[in-house]
Amino acid sequence: MTSNEAVQVPDTMRAAVLRDPEQGLQMETLRTPHPKSGEVLIKVVACGLCHSDLHVIGGAIAFPLPAVLGHEVSGVIVELGPGNEHTGLEVGQKVAGGFLMPCGQCEACAAGRDELCGPFFELNRLKGVLYDGTTRLATLDGESVAMYSMGGLAEYAVVPSTSVAPVPDTIDLVPSAILGCAALTGYGAVRRGADLRFGETVAVVATGGVGTNIVQIARAFGASQVIAIDVSDEKLAPMFDYGATAVVNSVTHNAREEVFRLTGGKGVDVAFEALGIPATWTTALDVLADGGRMVPIGLGAGVQTAGVEINRTVRRSQSILGSYGARTRQDLPAVVDLAARGIINYKDVVSRRLPLQDAGKGYEALRNREIQGRAVVDMSL
Repeated sequence: MTSNEAVQVPDTMRAAVLRDPEQGLQMETLRTPHPKSGEVLIKVVACGLCHSDLHVIGGAIAFPLPAVLGHEVSGVIVELGPGNEHTGLEVGQKVAGGFLMPCGQCEACAAGRDELCGPFFELNRLKGVLYDGTTRLATLDGESVAMYSMGGLAEYAVVPSTSVAPVPDTIDLVPSAILGCAALTGYGAVRRGADLRFGETVAVVATGGVGTNIVQIARAFGASQVIAIDVSDEKLAPMFDYGATAVVNSVTHNAREEVFRLTGGKGVDVAFEALGIPATWTTALDVLADGGRMVPIGLGAGVQTAGVEINRTVRRSQSILGSYGARTRQDLPAVVDLAARGIINYKDVVSRRLPLQDAGKGYEALRNREIQGRAVVDMSL
């Protein structure tokens, strides 16, 4: 199908809408959005459930309400906005959508630092709108509905063209939803945050959807040891299949002692922290070698702080290198390619598929740490 062929798009769509953290997600009928300049409309095939959404649902991260959440999607392009003549995007194309949606125009974007895009933070993350200052979502009565990234927990979603990547037919489209956040964030942490070198040793603290991807991407980048650390034996058990060389339950074992034993008394060159709570920060710093890098990825609930032992950090020349997502325009196509070539096992990371109306139950299971890897909303269910 070419970009000139029309696709029938309904006037309305179902969406999971957050109006009140006390009530959680509620199913509503909204007007189907349409793309403006430099945007595409996708028919959502699947949307992953991520901890970042969970913080908004629980009220820990302030965000305008009502809102549609969901920021890692897969789908099919059904409409192109103006300005897509040179993007290579076409109606009918299967795509993955990245959560970090660069405007492509600001100083950071011009420097290739998509992860630092100012308008993304100032407009989308703070105000729930896109880069013309308006949302694409509205109720049937015309009430504006905020968008967390593209608002993927809906049957249709408008996505800036800068943050979609075509996926080949060999990709399984439902689990490929996780490529736009869980895998993209993992890739960004390893490739950009840590700048991991062949032969270095790695620890990954918290093995959810992002942590699992960090394990397999770090191994693919040539880490000589990948030690997975979590509080659940059930979550740790599959890590060997993703490339972990050892696992440590930090409840039943002293993580620092175990990691130093496994690394010949040195600690790891890079420790990734993938949950965003003080306890996992402490663990990641505790297992770090002299001169090592700690790369935190997990977002905290609200304004959280974590302790850092000043003298050890200074005297042992350790670094803390925050990593938020990745450089979407460069890195999302690379992640899709790794998945297509079987280097990233994206299918097995998805352990649960839910219909849209059960998205709230999925987030509750995520809150209770009942999800192994990633759960996704499958629009076909």
